[in-house]
Amino acid sequence: MAQIFHRSTNTISRFTIVGTFLFVGVLLWFFIQMQRSAYYSQVGVRPNQPVPFSHAHHVGDDGIDCRYCHTSVEVSGFAGIPPTKTCMNCHSQIWSNAPMLEPVRQSFRSGNSLVWQRVNAVPDYVYFDHSIHLSKGVGCASCHGPVDRMPLMYAQNTLQMEWCLNCHRSPEKYLRPRDQVFNMRYEQPSVRYPVVFEGKTYTDQPTLGAYLKAKYHVRSVQDITSCSTCHR
Repeated sequence: MAQIFHRSTNTISRFTIVGTFLFVGVLLWFFIQMQRSAYYSQVGVRPNQPVPFSHAHHVGDDGIDCRYCHTSVEVSGFAGIPPTKTCMNCHSQIWSNAPMLEPVRQSFRSGNSLVWQRVNAVPDYVYFDHSIHLSKGVGCASCHGPVDRMPLMYAQNTLQMEWCLNCHRSPEKYLRPRDQVFNMRYEQPSVRYPVVFEGKTYTDQPTLGAYLKAKYHVRSVQDITSCSTCHR
């Protein structure tokens, strides 16, 4: 019986099969890298806002505490967006005629809220509670970055599952005393920057973190990396 296919077909078939797997692998790698990139996560992107609010000025220069604007952050899952009245507590007295703040004054007169663009957000299928993180000693800057040095707000971290799990797998690396949670200039303990807590001096983060993890009753790694912890 005559040979139907030429011998070169074997080589072509091998190249086709290997090429298909390579193409799928490269395509998968490309989408994974895209999903981690700033293009997708919007890390470093400063969205247009109705008013160019500067955290660097209000927090860094004026020393306004996070809780003055984000009033619910310690007691609820949401940090909360301040109402226009909070802005007008100061700006009815200072910069009261600045053209830049006309949207704020218009919002206050009309009762219509300013429409701010969210900078840090997780998908709807992810459960996140600000209050529980603060009560366990996770500082604002751990997730949001050096807000006190941001003239315009941007996302410092991806807040993607991979990023969250890095902390949940080793929470002691990031914990700080509760009274330092809102301190944007907090430094982790070192020989150069020791931290005094409950009368004891700590010069390394692992020792302090392990103590705080026990003191603040942080759940086991198995619990806080369980799917049901964040996906409910």
